[in-house]
Amino acid sequence: MDVDADPGVQLYWLPLGAGGSFVRLNGKLYEGLVALRDRRERRDLFHSALVVTAPEGRFVIESAPVRRGDGAERGVVSTGAVGTRAAGRLRIFRYELRCWRNGVIPDVEEAVDSPQRLADDPDVARRVLDLMPFVPTPVWGRDGLRAGEMWNSNSLIAWLLERVGLDAASRRPPAGGRAPGWTAGVAVARRPEVLPGD
Repeated sequence: MDVDADPGVQLYWLPLGAGGSFVRLNGKLYEGLVALRDRRERRDLFHSALVVTAPEGRFVIESAPVRRGDGAERGVVSTGAVGTRAAGRLRIFRYELRCWRNGVIPDVEEAVDSPQRLADDPDVARRVLDLMPFVPTPVWGRDGLRAGEMWNSNSLIAWLLERVGLDAASRRPPAGGRAPGWTAGVAVARRPEVLPGD
């Protein structure tokens, strides 16, 4: 991982399921069905993460399945259900939002066209960190917020970038790839909810 200590925000694009066959297999199945429905070629799917360096320290921000152990050690800010709210009673059907001080992106060595430095301003970096407790946590894989696309890990990153004015709508995954959930994050971030500091 880029260990740049300069303040700012860096975006990482990771192949969906890098480092794990279960997510990769499900992603390929999902993309195959969507491509068939849309009558187009299959594309590579990407998951996004941020590295935010502020005066308070360096943080990895991402959303991933809930892991065993103390969530505070991974900087878990909140959790949500996967698939259905009822299923979310079981740990395997929950996801967590992490803002992990000195954290790691487990599959960072597989990142593509990364990192992309989006900001050098420490105030922007701090604002990203300040917004973490306010990220929506609807059911993952559903369009519960009526954004026109399912909510997932990419939605979190797009929501944060759009909320701090880093124009998430203009960001694209690596050539030929897709980032499902990205436009949902942008759409929800553009709604007029007032958050602290807005």
